[in-house]
Order: sequence, then structure tokens, then C-alpha cells
Amino acid sequence: MSQIKQITTLIKGLLKQQNITYAALADELQMSEANVKRMFSKQALSLQRLERICEILQLSMSELFLLLERNKVLVSTLTHEQEQQLVNDIKLLLVAVCVRDAWSFAEIVEQYSITEHQCLQLMARLDKLKMIELLPGNKYRLLIAQDFKWLANGPLERYVSHFVIKDFLAANFKEKQSYRFYMPGTYSATSIETLKRKLEELTREAAQLNQQDASLSVKERQRMGLLVAMRPWELEQFQQLRVHK
Repeated sequence: MSQIKQITTLIKGLLKQQNITYAALADELQMSEANVKRMFSKQALSLQRLERICEILQLSMSELFLLLERNKVLVSTLTHEQEQQLVNDIKLLLVAVCVRDAWSFAEIVEQYSITEHQCLQLMARLDKLKMIELLPGNKYRLLIAQDFKWLANGPLERYVSHFVIKDFLAANFKEKQSYRFYMPGTYSATSIETLKRKLEELTREAAQLNQQDASLSVKERQRMGLLVAMRPWELEQFQQLRVHK
């Protein structure tokens, strides 16, 4: 990701944390809301405008760049202990998923049966697990990357395999936003590598879009499940018909 894109993404996250909407930012910058959105989508930030946005965020430009530098060292994998603690407590896992998706403290309490006291305790546990840095005013800084990967055969992978995927696929996928596609094939090694690379690109793009949309309120977003999978496989009934040599 380019540095300009990193700065744009960081600013949008900071605006979200301080509950500064695009409309409010537009008023401060004496711009239209449409132009503000265009400025972020095209990543067209002049130094003067960047300095003014920092003033609105009550940050110096040096503090912004320091935050940018710190954000480069996000954790891409969790330890076995971290994963185990998450799967052992469904509310802790829920809050971990919420903060990964940039939900505010107020949004978590509003949307789920979790009291403010419980939510603060759960976020403190995530802070202790080094997944977030808890800040004053029930705010936080995320310390895990958008595209972090669970441990092979670890607690999270087993939890996802036994519960999440089973529950996810046990639906008819008839909702307007749903999409299901399955196509078996017989491919060369080169084609398999091409498919794998494209799937990896898709997962990276999905993570970037999730981070990009973090500036929007929860009411403007919808939880979605995206399952990307590929492996050497043949239907068991087909295997039984193979000629064994």
C-alpha cells in the first residue's frame, strides 16, 4: 500500500474514532461533502489540507506520521494463548471481531446485549492480550492487521471449521446481497497457481475495503461473511468409481 493511501486510511480511521462525519469535516474545511468524499477516494490531499485536517483532529503532523509509523507494525498472527482465550469466551470473541471492524464502544453496547461495564472489561482484556491499545474515553487503537491469519490447526481455525463455516453454509443464500458459486475443474499446475494468486488478491482487497469503510457508522454497514477456499478435492462418490491401478 502506498504511503498516501496509508495516510488517507489512517485519517479516515481517526475521524471515525472522534465521531467526525464527512459532513462535519466538510464544514470545517469549507468544502462540499461530495468534494471531501472525492478527496479521500482519489487520495488527493495537499500539505495545506492535511495540516488543517490534523488541526481538526487535534494532532500535529509529526504526531500523525508517528501514528502512521506505529500502524505499520500491526500483528498479523495471534499466539495460541490469544486464540484460545477468544474461543473460550463468546463475548470476548464478539468484541474482538467488532474492534477489528472499527466499531466504536457506543456502537457495540447499542447493538449487543453487553453493558458498558462489561464492554470496558472485555476491551481491557483485549488490551492485555495486545490486540488493542485502550485509550481514554473508551477509545482504542487496533494492533492487529486487517488480513491477520489464524494459526494452522489452532483454536481459531478449529472453531471456524467446526462452527462458523458449518453455520455459514447452512443457508439458501437467497438474500439480495448474497452470492454463492462453486465450480470444480481439472487444472494444470500453472493454472492452479494463477487461481491461487487471484484468490489471494481478492482476500487482500476485501481486507482493504473493510478498513476503508471503517469511517462509516455501523448503521451504514452490514456484517458479511466471505468464504474463499480452494483445495485438491473430488466428491467421495466420484472417488469410489475410480479405477485403482
